[in-house]
Amino acid sequence: MAAAEHAFLRAEFDVVQPLLQRLRNEFGAPDTDPADTRYDVLLAAMAARAGNWPKAVRLCPDTSGGAEAGVVHFLAVHALRELAREDRHTHAGVAAVAIVLWAHLLDEDDPGGFRTLLTERRGEPLPDPLWEQAVDRLRGRISDLLRALDARAGRDALAAWHTAWEAECADGATVVFSDIPTDAGPHALVSLVDAARHLVHHGRGADLLAADTARHPGFSLWPDDTPMRRAYTVPLARTLADRGTEHVRGRRWSEALTDFGTAAQFGHTLTRHDKDAVVRAWRNVGRSRNGYGNDLRVRIDGLELAYVLLPGDTSLAAELTAELVRRGRQVIHTDPLESRRRFARALEVTPGDPAARAELDDLTGDEESFAGTVRGMLAQDPACEPARHWLERHSGKRAVTLAVSGRMDEAQAAVREMLHYKDPAQQPPPKNNHTLIGLLSLAARRTASGSRDGLERRVELLRTAAAIPSRIQEHVREDLHEALLHLAEHLEATAAPSDVIDLFLRDLMRTGVSTRFDKIVENAYVLRATVRKRTGDLGGARRDLACAEAIGDGLPLQTPLFGSVARGPRRDNPRQDTLF
Repeated sequence: MAAAEHAFLRAEFDVVQPLLQRLRNEFGAPDTDPADTRYDVLLAAMAARAGNWPKAVRLCPDTSGGAEAGVVHFLAVHALRELAREDRHTHAGVAAVAIVLWAHLLDEDDPGGFRTLLTERRGEPLPDPLWEQAVDRLRGRISDLLRALDARAGRDALAAWHTAWEAECADGATVVFSDIPTDAGPHALVSLVDAARHLVHHGRGADLLAADTARHPGFSLWPDDTPMRRAYTVPLARTLADRGTEHVRGRRWSEALTDFGTAAQFGHTLTRHDKDAVVRAWRNVGRSRNGYGNDLRVRIDGLELAYVLLPGDTSLAAELTAELVRRGRQVIHTDPLESRRRFARALEVTPGDPAARAELDDLTGDEESFAGTVRGMLAQDPACEPARHWLERHSGKRAVTLAVSGRMDEAQAAVREMLHYKDPAQQPPPKNNHTLIGLLSLAARRTASGSRDGLERRVELLRTAAAIPSRIQEHVREDLHEALLHLAEHLEATAAPSDVIDLFLRDLMRTGVSTRFDKIVENAYVLRATVRKRTGDLGGARRDLACAEAIGDGLPLQTPLFGSVARGPRRDNPRQDTLF
């Protein structure tokens, strides 16, 4: 074996192969360390010399410990030269060889005797400054080459060969050869978790976040499909928490709370230092030093984020409650619905809060009290048209509210009252389905459609109207289907796949009614299947893909997606939960 290595180093290549063949014939291929490593490295170097790089990659061991330094150096140099060729920016096997061997040669402990080899070739000792300077320069040239290849191939920091090079030099043997695929992507040399840990430990958290954001566009957490199960959640969560701390130092309070909240949803447990940063952020969010530009809504959103992070902080709960009440009072005349929501949320945060309770009671009582006053005015002056019109509108709004809450008898009574105020000479019938449907449809048309809440409200109003028997029921159902499509499109763009699927499973529109709606649902199942597969839930992924395929097949409207309908009266609208 030594004779073959020496012949190789003397460039007597025609001698090497016969020596190796004789070794194999007499003793068989070496199978003990380090003899087998020396043998494989030498065969790999011979293959590289002949330009047979697939064979060289296959033969090169993951560690070159014990191999002749000169042979390792030959193979490492030729690997770099091969990578420098124009068409080698995706040759992961050669990159792995170059990275592993050069990391071995340039290791600060010099386990392979590379410095001794250079000393022998120089014929004189190699001074420490010259050695260190040469090593730094060589590492820099290797780094520059790998960065250029990464840029040419479009690899991000998690899949970059440069990241693999740094990880191999700093953290030990983590690089794998091309026949062992990693989860980081095509031609990647280290696993996602190894790459992420390296980026975090070496101050490249920004690169990690940039790569993750590019891999998951619209970086946002989904209620059910949160990416907590990503392979690299621990380093990613730590990076987000670190960035949250940086945002606090930069007085970017909302961004800081968002990052801490995201880190927590990734499974990060806040440290004492993190909690101090969160406290500082919530005390300042939505506020400015001089008071100009204060934004109460931004402050409430920030306090809500902090409240999730610090649920036991009583001062935070008190501050959030106070700000909710303040916002409720601020919009009590311009947006009573928001005002009511703010007061109700304040009572959720601090049950029994007297200010929130009083405001909510007053909000409910004021309108009824005013209605009583108007009724009194109308009793004194039956010809008072403004009073009659106000009571007519008031009764109509009550009818809508009662119907949506499922109190149909009371809603019908409110409709009769409305019709009475509209025309006292007429006696309204007990049931006024057509009128009630009209009120619900009108309320749906007047509902703002720029937000999810508004779209959800519109669907709920039309769902209630569509359930009331009437000769125009089919037209109302068409309006409901249109509202459902708009909501589905909004959820597709802004929410999680599970939100779209949940909308579908409410059974408000059968498959086949809207091709666009079916496609949105199908895509949602495919996306959720991808998330489940990535997190190891293979059974759930298979079920989701089966659901997507069933929807895409365009089954008959009357047929459940899986199985037959149970015996008995046929339902006009079979439930979509047959998907499960």
